[in-house]
Amino acid sequence: MGGKVDVAIIGGGPAGLTAATYLRRFLRSVVVLDAGDSRARYIPESHNCPGFPQGVAGTELLQRMHEQAQGVGANIIEAHADGLQRTEHGYTVLAGNDSWQAAKVILATGLADRLPRGDWAEEAIASGALRLCAVCDAYEARDTRIAVYGPAGSLAGHARFLRGYARHLALLPEDGELDPESAAEMRELDVEIFDPGGRLAYDGTRCIWHAPDGTATAFDTVYPYLGYEGRNALVADWGLQAREEGELQVDSHQQTSRPGLYAIGDVVSGLNQIAVAVGQAAVAATHAHNALPLRMRRDEHLRRGSG
Repeated sequence: MGGKVDVAIIGGGPAGLTAATYLRRFLRSVVVLDAGDSRARYIPESHNCPGFPQGVAGTELLQRMHEQAQGVGANIIEAHADGLQRTEHGYTVLAGNDSWQAAKVILATGLADRLPRGDWAEEAIASGALRLCAVCDAYEARDTRIAVYGPAGSLAGHARFLRGYARHLALLPEDGELDPESAAEMRELDVEIFDPGGRLAYDGTRCIWHAPDGTATAFDTVYPYLGYEGRNALVADWGLQAREEGELQVDSHQQTSRPGLYAIGDVVSGLNQIAVAVGQAAVAATHAHNALPLRMRRDEHLRRGSG
């Protein structure tokens, strides 16, 4: 395995697979290294993904995008990229004992959400009791009992957004009390604030907040905002510009400060949405194609007779 390609794409989520489809339709050689950990796999059913008015599960969307990229000849390999090196003519991507030489590299490695403690989080996500993106699905959760869980300092901003969707909204601070100004604003918005120090659990249907005094309160939907970790370890020591939580900074072509190294999707700072990731992929793939040497299409008989 391994070899030489025009572009190596690290990450097999919506961003990486879209980039692969574009590049193959540009007749470029492409390898996609897919570790199988796209955040899209957590989506029970997305209703704001263009073209799916009845909704689509994240796993189904990924399967369709895999099929589309493979249909035009993208080489998708189940592998975790564990090394990226700059070379004279581009980059070397390492995955176990295999390596690929690529003129360009597109990072589509995404982010890793920090989930509530316990082995129940993924089950709760699948049932819709725990939701990771209010921009994506607050419409579906509207008029239910909603809670926002996370560090006290970050809860008010998320509550402002969700107050437009929920009559009953509560804050579950994990680490301390809200500051007086935020607490006053929440009271004005009729948002309930629970005492910190409680424990979040899941009963198989709904999330339950167990308060320090022993009382238990059930919520139809809980949005945990515990932050996330940027998956940029491959370039962590490259001196690239990045935000506090690791999102890489790019130019208008999705290119980092290293020529030929692009970043798209949730690993880039901005709105973490499939529609945004797909657009970034189109921009990066087109720029990478145009930056590669031109390969002129010739008639088969002319190629055979050229020697």
